[in-house]
Amino acid sequence: MKYLAFCFLLLCILPQLSAQKSVRIAFYNVENLFDLEDDPNTLDEDFTPTGKQQWTAERYQKKLEQLAKVLDAMGDPAFIGLAEVENAKVMEALAEEGLLRESKYDIAHFDSPDLRGIDVGLLYQKKAFKVLEQSYIRITFPPDEKGEAYTSRDILYVKGKLKDSGDIIHFFVNHWPSRRGGEQASEPRRLLVASKLKEKVDELFAADSLAQIVIMGDFNDEPNNKSVSEVLGAQPFGNPVAGRQLYNCFAAYQGKSLGSYNYRGNWNMLDQIIVSSALASQGHTPHASSPAIFAPEWVMYKGDRFGLSPNRTYGGPNYYGGFSDHLPVFIDLILD
Repeated sequence: MKYLAFCFLLLCILPQLSAQKSVRIAFYNVENLFDLEDDPNTLDEDFTPTGKQQWTAERYQKKLEQLAKVLDAMGDPAFIGLAEVENAKVMEALAEEGLLRESKYDIAHFDSPDLRGIDVGLLYQKKAFKVLEQSYIRITFPPDEKGEAYTSRDILYVKGKLKDSGDIIHFFVNHWPSRRGGEQASEPRRLLVASKLKEKVDELFAADSLAQIVIMGDFNDEPNNKSVSEVLGAQPFGNPVAGRQLYNCFAAYQGKSLGSYNYRGNWNMLDQIIVSSALASQGHTPHASSPAIFAPEWVMYKGDRFGLSPNRTYGGPNYYGGFSDHLPVFIDLILD
């Protein structure tokens, strides 16, 4: 009788042990998600129906459907950082597309001074997160030899509470300056952005050494580049120490056979998610787990020259009708 009672108790407990609560955090550079209108304040005229890219209503709708298909296949993450979105309008359209509508996403977004008008943003499920504060870090670049000042995307900052656990999480969504003009020539811009982000992170650590921070984005640098590893100070994920330290969940992917972006057959790990010590520790609740690149066969294109690469929407002026030139990345935040 005691044995039967023990078995019954075990059957009751095991499902609770295996049903681990988690929320998924993803980042996706969605490659030029523009609306159809010409904004007179930005250089977006190529992405209009009469522009060079012939950005028609049909192509816009297909783009939304393609992106929604990817995000739904990822399990409709509770948090989705986005890069290369033109405005709040396109983010709202994406959140209402297909099965994503059932997840009831809200958005965090600010217009940035980028000349082309592309921004970063955050989609978050209202059932999972309550926003307490949102703002942005604006980066001012010194003028060049011609007296022209470079412009780029703001860093989006969102502070909020996880509704399941009550934990306060600080999110930063990034899209750092590109490598146009060469990696070394453009590096000072990324170093400057990294330093401004580090200042804000240090402020959070000064207020709370156990601050729970998630930094995600397209850094246009890899995990071991100076901007990420030295200025921001993000170390490889694993064996964290307590204190004011950042850990890169995707450092282990660098130099492997798959990254988030393919340039002429070479995989780069440009898209990353970085967490603070508190979230890197497996003994802490919540904690980051299972960093992955989402790369099913159906989002890929196999070319004769460079092999597999993300199936993109455009290649120069050529329309391919794919998903994006980047692959999304994600982690799971284990809550219990």
